[in-house]
Amino acid sequence: MEVGAVAAMRYVKDGIRAAHLVMKYSQHTLLAGEGASAFAISMGLPGPMNLSSPESVKKWSDWKENQCQPNFRKNVVPINDCGPYKPNNGAMNVFGDKRTESCEMGAIEYRPPLVGPHNHDTISMAVIDKMGHIAVGTSTNGATYKIPGRVGDGPIVGSSAYADDEVGGCGATGDGDTMMRFLPCYQVVESMRQGMKPGEAAKDAISRIARRYPDFVGAVVAVDKNGSHAGACHGWTFQYSVQNPDMDDVQVFTVLP
Repeated sequence: MEVGAVAAMRYVKDGIRAAHLVMKYSQHTLLAGEGASAFAISMGLPGPMNLSSPESVKKWSDWKENQCQPNFRKNVVPINDCGPYKPNNGAMNVFGDKRTESCEMGAIEYRPPLVGPHNHDTISMAVIDKMGHIAVGTSTNGATYKIPGRVGDGPIVGSSAYADDEVGGCGATGDGDTMMRFLPCYQVVESMRQGMKPGEAAKDAISRIARRYPDFVGAVVAVDKNGSHAGACHGWTFQYSVQNPDMDDVQVFTVLP
């Protein structure tokens, strides 16, 4: 139950190392924003530095030229513009339902989910050492075109990752805004604690989300304290890799939705 996390941290490249520093050198669980950056730099990480790349700058420029579309805003005006935005109290945008309807509040506009296999970069990892201790970690730049200030599931304990030496561990990736509402990795570990196998626990956690949000895209990987592992996903074909000391290279496992 030792935990460290950072969120909305700018100007420091090594997010996962910064999270480890929070765990090692503070009594806090989560630091965010400028304070997280200052803490990481004070603990020895390089910074402040410009984290933009030519590729990311071009993607941002192209997005601005496309009237800041797509984006994660809803129920605002203007719709197809870069703002400034204000609430549109006469309409509701609905995600996950392809129907366009009318109601007393006004038009309901369908906008497809924005998170998929190609617009986020979450990496989650679980490690079991020779003493049986389990560690998990997750690192991400977040969802492409996110609203400034957005924090996803990456630094949320029990959502993107969770572990208990007595049971096992879990890592998750996908639509963090949706998945964090269900704490899927906490659910996976607790299900294994109650006797479920990793595959059963992973499928159960994903199904809980899919019942409420059938258009969501995401996956979890579960591993028990003995090293048995499995994955489950929804909305995409997902791959994860495994390696132990007896293997020269990783083995890749493919999980079908």
